[in-house]
This record gives sequence, C-alpha cells and structure tokens, in this order.
Amino acid sequence: MTVADLSTQDRYPTRVSAESALIERTDPTVWPGVDAGPASAEELAAHEAKGFHVVESLLSPAEVQTYWQELERLTKDPQVRADERTIIEKSSNEVRSIFEVHRISELIAELVRDPRVLDRARQILGSDVYVHQSRINYMPGFRGTGFYWHSDFETWHAEDGMPAMRAVSVSIALTDNHPFNGGLMIMPGSHRTFVSCVGETPDDYYKSSLKEQKIGVPTEDDITRLAYEHGIEQFTGPAGSALWFDSNCMHGSGNNITPFPRSNIFIVFNSVENSLVAPFAARKRRPEFIATRDFTPVTR
Repeated sequence: MTVADLSTQDRYPTRVSAESALIERTDPTVWPGVDAGPASAEELAAHEAKGFHVVESLLSPAEVQTYWQELERLTKDPQVRADERTIIEKSSNEVRSIFEVHRISELIAELVRDPRVLDRARQILGSDVYVHQSRINYMPGFRGTGFYWHSDFETWHAEDGMPAMRAVSVSIALTDNHPFNGGLMIMPGSHRTFVSCVGETPDDYYKSSLKEQKIGVPTEDDITRLAYEHGIEQFTGPAGSALWFDSNCMHGSGNNITPFPRSNIFIVFNSVENSLVAPFAARKRRPEFIATRDFTPVTR
C-alpha cells in the first residue's frame, strides 16, 4: 500500500452511522524518527502510556507576564475582535478564542519556533512539523463556558481531513490552573480508543461548534465507559506550566464560576507526513484559520 493510499484510507470512520462505535487505535503515540530534544525518556514513556504529560515551568514568570499582556492587548483590540478568527462567547459576548494567533501576534510566532516547544513536538511526532491550528483560549471569571467531552482528532479527521493520529497539542497556562476554575480534564489512556460519533456534519458547522459542539461528541454511554475504564485527571498548576496531549485524548472542561480567569496558549503541531486530504465526514473543509493547508515545516 502506498503513502497516498494510507492518507486517503479512512481507518477511523465517524459520523457515518446511527450508532457510535469504539475503534482500537492503530497509530503510534510517540513516533520514531527524532531522537534528540528536550523531552526525557521518562516524559516520552508517560506520553505513550497516558497520552499526555506535563512540563512544569515551561515559561518563566517574566515570560508569563509578557504573554498575558499580549493576550490582554489582543482581546481589547477592536480590529482583532471584529476579525472572523475571534470567537465570542454565546451568552456573555466576551472573547472565547482567537484563532491563528501565531499569524496575528509575532510574540506567539516566536513561541512556536522556540526550541522548548518546537523540538518537543518533533520528538513526539518523529518528523518535521507544521502548525495545524493555534489559538488563545480565554475563560473569564464567573462567565467562562467550558468544553464538552471530545477527541480533537475526531473533528480534525471528519471536518479537516487529517488522516492519522500524528498530531500533538500543547496548552500553555497563562494563569494558575486550579481544580475549581474550569481546568482541563483528561482521561489517561483514552487515546488508545477512537470514539466514532453519530450525526451528520452540517455545512459551515464550525460557526456554531466553536461556541458549543453538538455533533462529533461521544454519547454519555461511551463517556461513562471510558471514564470508568481510565479515570479522569485534571491539568492543574501554576502559570507557565504546559500540558502536551495526543490528538485522540478524551478531554473537556467545566464552566468557570469563580472570580479567577483561566487562559492559555494552544498550539497544535501536525507531522508534515500527515498533511490534510479531503474531509472524511464533511462536504467541504473548514476555513484556513482553523485548519491550515500550508504544510510548510516550522523552522527556528
């Protein structure tokens, strides 16, 4: 079978049946090919086993303050707010996310190229990488809305045409992550099971799903089964910490009803050997700012 055949073969069918299904993963989690980098053997082993690992103090306090000021600048810029790349909360009218932020902010672009970030992504994916998606997530105090349980890969496969589970995300905390301010919850080991979801993808679904996703989410029965099998952990820790997690990890977050905001920089790296094809379960692909078709490798 050729590389072209592998990229167009649908090994993870979803949104094609009236019933959900659990499909065993056939892709590696830590890919061979790049040996040198900042990730230790222990960190890579944890990533392979659990689907994620945490790097404490990836950013210094001074760097955190710099990026926090950049977040504040972006959210208050009327031009940025009016841009289609900015997603506004459905209920509170506050900024929820700013997509393609590494093309809007030179500071974030520098972070993408930082060896502490770029070289770890290359280690995990075993190749050169490009940025599939970047965004700033802002969960304000009192009114921050969470994200329901989901696997990112399900959406990237169905709506963007990502062939294999060869992408990794890094969430870098710009605020302290507490158990009570909507911190991200993740099921360790869930990355080994692909949850095929029910429903058909509407045209331009991204316009509503980025605020509240209703299609491409697992059933309550499937969530219950995975939760009882794997348990749930939560990403907590001081600002500057980073969570690296596999594209197929089952994760979600609750609402933030505390006074303490929770914000993060979110970068998705995809292998250049896993570039996007036609969507597997949508009539047309999502916009470039959500899923880029520029597969140029990131370089320092």
